[in-house]
Amino acid sequence: MINNILFLVLLTLIPFLELRYSIPAGILAGSIALPFGFSLIGLGMPWYTVFIVCVITNFILGIIIYFVLDKLVTIFLKFRWFKRIYRKIISRPQRRIKKYVEKYGELGVALFIAIPLPGSGVYTGALGAYAIGLKFKKFIIADLIGVVIAGISVTLLTLAGKGIFN
Repeated sequence: MINNILFLVLLTLIPFLELRYSIPAGILAGSIALPFGFSLIGLGMPWYTVFIVCVITNFILGIIIYFVLDKLVTIFLKFRWFKRIYRKIISRPQRRIKKYVEKYGELGVALFIAIPLPGSGVYTGALGAYAIGLKFKKFIIADLIGVVIAGISVTLLTLAGKGIFN
């Protein structure tokens, strides 16, 4: 059981996959064929255990990313070459998340994190929130709300799919 939990944590840490992949991988059992020749190896764990492990891991991941970004960027912005690269890297997440924040405030960040699609999630959400200057405490709240919503939606979709295909 501990090995399965550690495996879920590692899956949740993978950028662009996060809990959108780790929850189905934890709940479903056996090998499931996916499009484009990929397959999902399911662990067949109880949904509530998977939900708790993946949501907590994803939430903590968002906090770590924001915190590390804040410290590293402050140090590296002292270098001109880094400023140019930083502006190029930061502009896309900044544009993507800004429309949500302008419309919904901090809940916009939560909604952006909650969208269960690749390219959203805590990696991009933390980067975008940092880029638009969202305060750390406000990000923590947005991170928690977004991750819980994403976790609930992916869990429900997985359980519904499991019920349909079993």
